Amino acid sequence: MRIVLALLLTTLPLLALEPLAERIVHTDPAQYRPIKNVHHGAGELHYVGLLDATALSTKFLFLHRGVLQPKGGIGNHFHHTIEEMYVIFDGEAEFTINGRTSTLQGPAAVPCKMGDAHAIYNASDKPVEWMNIAVSTVKGKYDNFDTNDDRVGVPKDAKPIFVSTLLDRKLLRPVEGYYGGKGTVQYRRAFPPEVFTTDWAYIDQLVIPPGSSSGKRTHQEVEEVYYVMNGSGSVEVNKETAAIRKGDAIPMLFGHQQSFTNNGSADLELLIIGVARVKGALDPAGF
Repeated sequence: MRIVLALLLTTLPLLALEPLAERIVHTDPAQYRPIKNVHHGAGELHYVGLLDATALSTKFLFLHRGVLQPKGGIGNHFHHTIEEMYVIFDGEAEFTINGRTSTLQGPAAVPCKMGDAHAIYNASDKPVEWMNIAVSTVKGKYDNFDTNDDRVGVPKDAKPIFVSTLLDRKLLRPVEGYYGGKGTVQYRRAFPPEVFTTDWAYIDQLVIPPGSSSGKRTHQEVEEVYYVMNGSGSVEVNKETAAIRKGDAIPMLFGHQQSFTNNGSADLELLIIGVARVKGALDPAGF
């Protein structure tokens, strides 16, 4: 287990001191590491750490990206100092929170609140694209308590009785001139601060159509990580510009002025992870 934890908390050096293009981390399946029986789970998980606790100055802990192999998953376990959120981008997976299990179709996300037992299992015969996000109560600290339960073959509720969301574009609403940007984007706040017990502030979903953009904004109370779910475009931060594409993770620090432009031919879809300076702090919406 120590080897697993060392791998989970090992990634790139401090990003804040590098040029923008080097702060953007690209998902590369060739770099995925196979790990068996994570938290006493079944089968294999293939993953890479995209960002770690050095990526932001807040208590953001990590962003991991990978694949749940067929008949593979993460066993049931607790965290007492961190919160996580499991995301699947395709297929389906069995999510467990506090002993209750339901199957969700991707793309979907399930927060794992601090102190709640949780697990995930891919019961299908196809790989499932997966991501895990964590925020800690102590900067850089990770903990876990495993229950030695792989959650294979357990009874399932037809509908989840725990907090979850489908990352369905039908749930988005149109916003004209998002933060003063060009055109009409599609947006929603999937999870507000009340969902979390740590400094985790929100999960947002944003779709920028071709030829549109988000306006320039600067955060004082919340840092963010943008994960490109689909499409391509460019990001501008403090007068630096860099290309972005599907699978990229972009950290945004306090005081960084940012904007996104879709100069591609397909929708640019972003998942936004916000982490507050202190619990409950938010920046005012500019749209």
